[in-house]
Amino acid sequence: FMSVQDFIKKSILQSDNYATQSPLRIVIVLLLALLIGAFIYKVYQHFFTGVIYSRSFAMTLVGMTLLTSMVTLAISLGMVGALSIVRYRTAVKDPMDLLYLFWAITSGITVGAGMYVLAVVTSIVILLMLIVFSRLQETGKVYIAVVHYDGEHTGDKVIQELGRIKHFIKSETMRKDSVEMAIEVFVKNNDLTFVENIKSIEGVKDLTLIQYNGEYHG
Repeated sequence: FMSVQDFIKKSILQSDNYATQSPLRIVIVLLLALLIGAFIYKVYQHFFTGVIYSRSFAMTLVGMTLLTSMVTLAISLGMVGALSIVRYRTAVKDPMDLLYLFWAITSGITVGAGMYVLAVVTSIVILLMLIVFSRLQETGKVYIAVVHYDGEHTGDKVIQELGRIKHFIKSETMRKDSVEMAIEVFVKNNDLTFVENIKSIEGVKDLTLIQYNGEYHG
């Protein structure tokens, strides 16, 4: 039986897919792939909501679009599926990054296969989807407020001080002489007046506010 590696090599070497490509079509495909890759790059840059923006990952999206279109030109479209055996060890920190990765890869494949309209229309649809869902999402920042206090009713006063601010108690750690409470807080318009109000409560020792890169749980 032929190994997978030998099968891929034989299929690539014997494929006449590249030989049938004209230089003009190769240039058009690579230029369009570059344009779509640059478009994905700008969309990722605009809609990025993480803590640390990775320019190298954004550049990878452009390169991924170009390379997959090149592979599709060089070998038959059916052989592109064989490339799924390649494993990438880089961890994806944000699930949204998977969307951009698959967007870049599938755009390269469709452009390389000559389905230019499909690649362009799909890119426009994805952009519209991102615009719609980003506007539907409630704007604001999520913080984790870590409060250390003592006293039997101090915790109730802290919660009362939050008032109508959306919050969710993540944990309460009881110690011998104090209590540590972690509260997830959703803040609109960067209004942090509640911090000073809580710190002024009798029994509150300190308050640490940590910005949380995520969505409100409650």
